[in-house]
Amino acid sequence: MRGGTPASRDRDDADRRATGGPNARSNDRPNEPGGTGRSSNARSNARRATSGSGSNVRSNASGGDRGRHDDDERRDSRGRQRGAARSRGEASRSSSAPSQRRKGTDPARAVAFDVLRQVDGSDAYANLVLPPLLRERGIRGRDAGFATELAYGTLRLRGRYDAVLALCLDRPLDRLDAPVLDVLRLGAHQLLGMRVPQHAAVSETVGLARERTGAGSAQLVNAVLRRVARTPLDDWLTTLADDAPDDLAALAATQSHPVWIARALRDALAGNGRPVAELDALLAADNDAPRVTLVARPGLADPDELSGGDDRVTPARWAPTALRLEGGDPAAYSAVRDGRAGVQDEGSQLVALALAAAPLAEDDGGTPGADARWLDLCAGPGGKAALLAALAAERGARLVANEVQPHRARLVEKALAAVPADAVEAVRTGDGRAVGQDEPGAYDRVLLDAPCTGLGALRRRPESRWRRTPADLATLTGLQRELLDSALDAVRPGGVVGYVTCSPHLAETQVVVGDVLRRRDDVELLDAPAVVRRVVRPEARDAIELGDRQDVQLWPHVHGTDAMHLTLLRRTV
Repeated sequence: MRGGTPASRDRDDADRRATGGPNARSNDRPNEPGGTGRSSNARSNARRATSGSGSNVRSNASGGDRGRHDDDERRDSRGRQRGAARSRGEASRSSSAPSQRRKGTDPARAVAFDVLRQVDGSDAYANLVLPPLLRERGIRGRDAGFATELAYGTLRLRGRYDAVLALCLDRPLDRLDAPVLDVLRLGAHQLLGMRVPQHAAVSETVGLARERTGAGSAQLVNAVLRRVARTPLDDWLTTLADDAPDDLAALAATQSHPVWIARALRDALAGNGRPVAELDALLAADNDAPRVTLVARPGLADPDELSGGDDRVTPARWAPTALRLEGGDPAAYSAVRDGRAGVQDEGSQLVALALAAAPLAEDDGGTPGADARWLDLCAGPGGKAALLAALAAERGARLVANEVQPHRARLVEKALAAVPADAVEAVRTGDGRAVGQDEPGAYDRVLLDAPCTGLGALRRRPESRWRRTPADLATLTGLQRELLDSALDAVRPGGVVGYVTCSPHLAETQVVVGDVLRRRDDVELLDAPAVVRRVVRPEARDAIELGDRQDVQLWPHVHGTDAMHLTLLRRTV
């Protein structure tokens, strides 16, 4: 008997297949976008793969003698009746007796299923649900990696898999129980998006269905996943593209994004002076698992402390505070455990560094004004606040961290635990829209990391693309305008506001800033690209692409960061 858990054995099988073993398949890389070329045979192949029916098929009997005749045709020489699928030669035989068949699955697949159920049933976020589940169940190492890829990859590519599954079912997807649909999605990702052998993907997913959704649904899962497995990923993608009404819808279907998001991202590329032909690469980047990036908070942790002697930790591409972690648990590093370092996207680090470096206005004598009091207006969960506070400590400044939600304010307090106490004036709970009126001109620097759709972090929060709707924009953009006005009122004349969103949507970035500036005559735009170039690693200043605008838009497919937006504004009077 082979050792290890089923998930680790699947990984081992996959490694052998990936090196060209006898069972190697063409689609053996996770999240492979595949081709979208339109083969004349792909549609017919896919349609043949979706013909037939599974265990819950419609009856062929039309009543009377016809039904009795079909009954007789399905009986063997001993008078035993065979199932309809087996009589047509579509069913596969198991070498195991029913009592020996696997009735469950391995812990890695089970935890991935539980993540999907919590995301769907409780509106939870996968990045908050998965880590504690792994710890509670003692899942580590390769099995933890398998569970993470299975859960996150299924959530990212849910749209693609739903379209494939719809072609393999004899009923609409919305008529399936939600837990059964999640099981099918997990199976589809193993077959079409991971290095899992077909037999393991099907049998383990059927075992998961038996354990969590019942024997009847397990028969359905078995039949549907076998149909999915008959057609290679590239042919499925061709079929999805051929069925789409236009090129944008085809790209949205194959790259697993709602059409409205694909359209918004295309418009954002154009609005920032980038070719719209990059949309395919941008959507594909959203489907890639992001690398773990650490931040070494200045004055608290030295990058060399984290990278010294560990070849898994290397300097990141742009920010001098950023390091990439290639595998392993960030919490294994003492600097991360005690808050001197943390996990933070490199784009998030860059916008905080830029705000701290933006030039304040000089007085009539050519002397810069005070630079002693900083504000993070929407501070939760605290990553940018911790970086700003560390920078403030080095300059003798103090940070006020404001957050409207109490539970997020507690996260900010935790993030700031390692910062010297005299660098943090307060962590408080309050409505950011009131700060400008309550404390006019009280701050030298203000960061507004505004609540937004989060379309720039879809690779990190894959469930967001299925939760957000165009209707969210009206509420969010109204809030963003009010918060930006408050931030500009709260900063002193000569002080700087950094307007940040983790979304490239034009309505949340350029339109919001433009609307606010049209109503005010006391604000000027700063050259944000020049400031960002000043804070990146010296060797990267000529390489970073920031365009010809006064604001900065980062991109996953260009910079390898979340799609962070930054506008720097200075109060003039």
